Amino acid sequence: MDKKTLSMDEKRVFAEERANELKAEIRPYLEARETIPTGMKLVKEQQQQKEKILELLGGTEENWKDWHWQVKNRFTTVEKLSRILNLTDKEKEEIENVGSRYRWAASPYYVSLMDPNDPNCPVRRQSIPSAQELKDVLGEDDPMGEEFTSPVPSITRRYPDRLIIKVTNQCAMYCRHCQRRRNIGEVDTGTPKDQLQKALDYIKAHSEIRDVLLTGGDAFMLNEERLDWILGELDKIDHVEVKRLGSRTPVTAPQRITPALCKVLEKHHPVYVNTHFNNPKEVTPEAAEACDRLTRAGVPIGNQAVLLKGINNDPHVMKKLNQELLKIRVRPYYIFHAKAVSGTTHFITKVEEGINIMEQLRGRTSGLAIPTYIINAPKGYGKTPMLPEYLISSRKDFIKIRTWEGRVMDYPNTEEV
Repeated sequence: MDKKTLSMDEKRVFAEERANELKAEIRPYLEARETIPTGMKLVKEQQQQKEKILELLGGTEENWKDWHWQVKNRFTTVEKLSRILNLTDKEKEEIENVGSRYRWAASPYYVSLMDPNDPNCPVRRQSIPSAQELKDVLGEDDPMGEEFTSPVPSITRRYPDRLIIKVTNQCAMYCRHCQRRRNIGEVDTGTPKDQLQKALDYIKAHSEIRDVLLTGGDAFMLNEERLDWILGELDKIDHVEVKRLGSRTPVTAPQRITPALCKVLEKHHPVYVNTHFNNPKEVTPEAAEACDRLTRAGVPIGNQAVLLKGINNDPHVMKKLNQELLKIRVRPYYIFHAKAVSGTTHFITKVEEGINIMEQLRGRTSGLAIPTYIINAPKGYGKTPMLPEYLISSRKDFIKIRTWEGRVMDYPNTEEV
């Protein structure tokens, strides 16, 4: 049948048939998304937990909005945590045992997002120690080989034109899958100013560096004065074009995104923020408000999720996460394959599982909601994209492609001479 000769009514019949195919394609997700908890749906439950936490800590609504109070009152003991979560004796013992080896801390805000009765709550699993951490026999303290890509203290350099400055070891919450848990220690410390100066001097001496990422730890754990100084010094270096800051505070302590912080960032454009939402439960009204402040200050926000078993290794959950992020103006940027860090390997999935998630995103949601799936090559050799195979074969005049639906088609591969 030659579709070019069809009438408009006949073409609409084909269009309706195609629309029905597409509707059938998305139906499984539409059904699944109704069962996926999100921070926007659980406002009442979070409020109840918040009230319990404030009563326990003797805090007020004003305290809750103060990021310094959030950090000062982080949950770090089983005794305090058990008054908010319903922990079994076995769970309490496990947290104590793991905590003696691997530090843990969670902000009151982040604890308020936890299901008090479900040990498999994705928020709990990201922040509360698990016995599995001591059972994991694989993994290394530094699988990225950062100690071998640090030309001066506090810098990590893996690429020709950009590098990282680690400005602190502190975070508002210590993720159980943290790639730098070896740096956490027992004391929160910012990188000394003289060490930061050496990092700045290194950048000045290397004119090929055009992009600098401040991370840690969490860059937003620095006070405004220190951030202003670092960004200002970078502004003075002509070949530095872009400044980026890595922070999970929009997720774990959104109170940190204050007008004062945004005012500092506004002074130093172009500034970008990369944050770290892993599950739709983390996308809350408070997180949305924090991200709104950043975007109104002209700061684009990208999300770097980590693919974690039991947290987001489900195509429907990952799709819902990315769609929730777009609603608060956060662009899904990367999905990182979890790194083989000591005590965290129980979170690691098969790479094929990540590729399947990418297959289920492509064509089934808008391109803005599709990040790049990345494996960090061992020993600091950089990010490597993992992609489904869409190019099947190539010949002189055409290629054979596979579409997002699995249709195999020929496509012209010629050029005019």
